[in-house]
Amino acid sequence: MSDAAKKYFETMFPGQHPQFEATDPEFVERFTNFAFDEVVNQDDLDDRTRFLAILATLLGCQGLDEFRIMLPAALNVGLTPVEVKEVVYQAVAYLGMGRVYPFLKAVNEILTGRGVQLPLEGQATTTMDTRLEAGNQAQVDIFGEGMRNFQNSGPEESRHINRWLAGNCFGDYYTRTGLDYRQREMITFCFLAAQGGCEPQLTSHAAGNMKVGNDKSFLIKVLSQCLPYIGYPRSLNALRCINEAAKQA
Repeated sequence: MSDAAKKYFETMFPGQHPQFEATDPEFVERFTNFAFDEVVNQDDLDDRTRFLAILATLLGCQGLDEFRIMLPAALNVGLTPVEVKEVVYQAVAYLGMGRVYPFLKAVNEILTGRGVQLPLEGQATTTMDTRLEAGNQAQVDIFGEGMRNFQNSGPEESRHINRWLAGNCFGDYYTRTGLDYRQREMITFCFLAAQGGCEPQLTSHAAGNMKVGNDKSFLIKVLSQCLPYIGYPRSLNALRCINEAAKQA
């Protein structure tokens, strides 16, 4: 490993060595130098933002084994248990509980193994009675006045889905404390980019990111940090969505 890669690896995993160093030394040399030197030093993202993006990306691509490895590193560089939990909770709205369940289980195991008392302090700001209105307001805050009363739009036969999107996706998750709108839109971008096949939604959320202050340059920095974990095809698709959103801004 390069000196820079060794230094960053030690920051993430104090006193440890790469898992496959003995069995796959040539691969480990190239991957660690790429991911932990070239990629990390490509931009000026802070470590906490970088690891929020990486955890969301690993959820999106269903990289459970790598998530188990990188979660302790995320905590070592300063992410809090609350922030980690918020990433996992919000993922349910974009990936579904079927895919998020093993990640929530892994987070609980790792946090309790580090002596963290569960459950954590509650972060909800809505009730079942207020979530719909608050969720629609979150949509308006992020995407603009065109989303006002979105829950009442669309054909009657499918209007309930728009209502769920406002009340559940935004009202249950985006209104929580622990992460702000900019962080929540960033991790949503990562969920969508990593799972692939969601390019219309990815373009919309790239635009939402830009509206809350995560500009094109920032999104490219985030995407660059995700690339080692999702590969080039999905990264290039996400870059196209960023560019499309920037044209519409």
